[in-house]
This record gives sequence, structure tokens and C-alpha cells, in this order.
Amino acid sequence: MRTIHRLLFALVVISASFHVQAQTSAAPSGTAYSSLRAEVTGSGRPIIFIPGLSSSGDTWKTTVARYQDRYRCHVLTLAGFAGVPAIGEPMLAKARVDIAAYIRSEHLDHPMIVGHSLGGTLALAIAADHPDLVGPIVVVDSLPFLAAPTFQVNSLEDARAGIAAMRAYMENQTPKQYEDGVRSGASTKFMVTRDTDLDIIKQWGLASDQRTVAGAMADLMSLDLRQDIARISAPTLVLGTWSGLHEQLKSYGTDVGRSDFMRTFEAQFAKLPKLHFAMAETSRHFIMFDDPSWFFAQLDAFFADPERAVASRGFGK
Repeated sequence: MRTIHRLLFALVVISASFHVQAQTSAAPSGTAYSSLRAEVTGSGRPIIFIPGLSSSGDTWKTTVARYQDRYRCHVLTLAGFAGVPAIGEPMLAKARVDIAAYIRSEHLDHPMIVGHSLGGTLALAIAADHPDLVGPIVVVDSLPFLAAPTFQVNSLEDARAGIAAMRAYMENQTPKQYEDGVRSGASTKFMVTRDTDLDIIKQWGLASDQRTVAGAMADLMSLDLRQDIARISAPTLVLGTWSGLHEQLKSYGTDVGRSDFMRTFEAQFAKLPKLHFAMAETSRHFIMFDDPSWFFAQLDAFFADPERAVASRGFGK
């Protein structure tokens, strides 16, 4: 089934700056947190927000505006994305370590983690690595093993050749080819509904480091967390989309229905012990842009009582 792959492959061009009043910490290369820039605002229980591939922390601008009077919001932008300087090592692996270290050094008591796309998979990885360190998790439109639907494989070993080819293609583009691809919106136009939001995503992609994006995309595809998520003890909310990719696939002559997307999500999250899944019916990949009312309703209910929320896994509807 060729389904979620193009939506998640399209994460390749997305991110710029976060514009609310905030305390900013930008760690230079070589320091403990060189893989991230953190901007902190609000008060209350801590939440860490992680954006997606090439994305800025500005992904969460309206979300932070809604919750900062009740929560201490730690908004990250990862190194090499959206104008944050790149680092000379694999960013995704470094961020996986750095975020856990950040939680400890900032004395954050079981922070909630909200991640979009790449950020969602990263949140799952951190929670699986450190189940006693984090609180409830929200995964916005991502999967534990993105390579499976992308390359039509069942195992990471079977995906390795495709991942290597994808990395080589992305790294070997000239800067002009990369920039022209971002400006065209070919990979991102089905990820949001409004042209103004697409323009923002393009700006983020142009401000991102090409080699970092290529490496992060390949390293993301090289993660298979389907078994690891069984170690996550915190309640987890997963929000999926299907309409944007459905439209994209139809433009290629392939018609994949909502039930196929549901089956993909259900199969990939089968091992997650405490899960509630909800499918956005009309919004595209950036749910917080396309349908903030629905998005906030899901977060409000989950934040209010995570354990109650996961009493229903939410599939089969």
C-alpha cells in the first residue's frame, strides 16, 4: 500500500523564528545542547514542543499562546533548521540525547512532550529511552517507523537501500536545485490548506541547512520504534491526518481511502500501551494551522485527564 509515505517524505522542506516574548537559549556548537535552541515562556507544568523536519518552533506559536497561562512552554528549534546554525554531527541522534539532558538540567518534572512529524517520532524515541523521565506525550501526524510505508517494506533492513539512495539524492543536489525545489512547493503544497501557510513553510525550508535536512530525513527513516514504544509508560495521544495525502495520491492516479490510513496508524502503534488515537477529517499535515479548533479540543481533553483519554484507543471508527 502506497499511503502515508508521500505525506511523511514531504516533511523534507519545512521552518524560521518564533515571535512571542520568550526567554531564549541558543547553545553554540560543542556545548551540551548544541542540537537545539530552546525558547521558554509561560508558567505551570512544563511542556516541551518539538517541530518537524526543517520546521521552526513557530509551528507552535498559536498553541503556546493558548496554553502559556497554564503551562511552562519550552519550544525547540533543532540545529540546522529554520536559521538555527547546523552542527558537525548527526543532528537527530544528538537531539535525542540532548533533549533528555535538557529535561534533567532544567529540573523539569515529568514534562509533557508535544511533537509534530519528525518531532513526534523524536518524542516517542525519548519516551522509550527514558520512560521514567517524561510525562504524557502528544504525537502529531507521525509514525514509529516511517520507512515502512515510504519504501513499502516490513523491516529496516529492507529499507536500507532506499534510504541510502534518498540521502545521496538530497545531499547531491546543488544549492540552487534544493532552493528551487523548496520554492516550488512540490513536496509541501498538500501539507497545508492556505497559501499563506505554504509560504511560511517555504521560508522555513529556505532557511534550513541542506545537508542537515538530508541527514535528518535519512536518519529519521532509519528509526524503527515499533517494538521500542512498548517501553513507554506515559499516556500518549496520537493525532493523524489523511485528507492532504489522499488528495496528493489522487493527483498521481492512486486512490487510497481513510480506512487504509487508519490501519497503518493502528498497526504501527499496536505495541504502545497507553494510547488514544484521533483522526483529523479535514485538516492536512499541519493540523495546528488548518484546524486549530479541533486540534485544541483534542489537546484540552488529553491535558485535562491523560489516563482517562487513553481508556479508549480510538481505532475502528
